[in-house]
Amino acid sequence: MPSRRTPSTRHASIRILGLDPGLNLTGYGCIDASASGTPAIVEAGVLRLGRKPRATVTASDAETSRDARSISSRLLELFADLSQAIERMTPELVAIEQVFAHWKHPATGVVMGHARGVMLLAVAQAGVELVELRPNEVKKSLTGHGHASKGQMQRAIQGVFGLEAPPTPPDVADALAIALCAANRLRSPGVMGEGPAGAKPRRPKAKSARATSRDLARLLASVD
Repeated sequence: MPSRRTPSTRHASIRILGLDPGLNLTGYGCIDASASGTPAIVEAGVLRLGRKPRATVTASDAETSRDARSISSRLLELFADLSQAIERMTPELVAIEQVFAHWKHPATGVVMGHARGVMLLAVAQAGVELVELRPNEVKKSLTGHGHASKGQMQRAIQGVFGLEAPPTPPDVADALAIALCAANRLRSPGVMGEGPAGAKPRRPKAKSARATSRDLARLLASVD
């Protein structure tokens, strides 16, 4: 079993990796949150899945293409790519968005559940602390309301980090928003806890992003 990397309060910064699950594109956004003010982006992008054929000889290119697009192949690819990303970025905390399944499309929720399961396994195997966040909690933390559109989320992330243009694809902005929301939640003692990876933390009442940023700064400054 790997030793668990938990968020440290001995330093005035923490590295958080936000993940937006998907089986075509999985967005990721890694930030360093500190008491100095605006968090800094370490790395952000997407894991593009279903494009790598298996290293086997097949009867035709079409068969290879179909195999590369299968769910099982994508899940294996997702696990490998995410494990490498965690090792490269060395986060102290990983934040992942919970699955929202519309009642009209239950199959989507099932498939997304497969992806999240693989991602949770990769995080647990790496020994990194994990927190799960609701989609509307992430949106409200960044924009002030829980039903923001993807365009609004992209523009909000652009403003927070002072980017020249909104991050694309939207999965990148979503992942960065998840990381920011996790940083904001550090304001409440005991929210993250020391439980096993995958355990759902106690959820405090949502506040505005401005208030939580000040609280985070005070928390980090007090242990500097």
